[in-house]
Amino acid sequence: MTQAPPLLVTFEEFTAWRPEGGRYELHDGVIVEMSQPVGEHEDVTGFLTCRVSVELYKMNLPYMIPKTALVKPPESASGYSPDVLLINRDNLVNEPLWKKESTVMDGASIPFVIEVVSTNWRDDYHKKFADYEIIGIPEYWIVDYAALGSREFIGDPKQPTIFVCELIDGEYRKKMYRGNDLIISPLFPDINLTAQQIFDSALQR
Repeated sequence: MTQAPPLLVTFEEFTAWRPEGGRYELHDGVIVEMSQPVGEHEDVTGFLTCRVSVELYKMNLPYMIPKTALVKPPESASGYSPDVLLINRDNLVNEPLWKKESTVMDGASIPFVIEVVSTNWRDDYHKKFADYEIIGIPEYWIVDYAALGSREFIGDPKQPTIFVCELIDGEYRKKMYRGNDLIISPLFPDINLTAQQIFDSALQR
């Protein structure tokens, strides 16, 4: 991950500057240029996007998966671009930044996010975990298919791990999934997906 010079900017300055090409986030006022994901990261992200899309279709939910929308924590000079983001279209009338900046801030607009872990794993396990909790996003998946996180989270020896974080009483409760564990999703109870199926999506060539 390559960082821009540490000149602090506001969220408004960031969205006015953000170019069409490339992928950028704002972390506490610092513009961060996200590195191009490796192929396996894209394999996993694409697989999960497809599986989530199927569940959305079956459940006839008023949600969409945008391409470049931002998630902004309240009262913060930060803005994130999750690997998979669901937006509740019915709540966009309550999002003042949606029409001009494709940005959501209200947990009621964001039922579900996935971050596929890469070399900047600390953001997914620490910073985004805390900020998504503050926003009030009901369900957050951390998909560590390459076992990049610290041993504190994924054990020693490290092994591929998925965490499903469910917001209960304003705090995330994490459940760990590995191997053939069947993932339990509060939003998608019938998704019928194991951790290994997700990991294997990065290996098919």
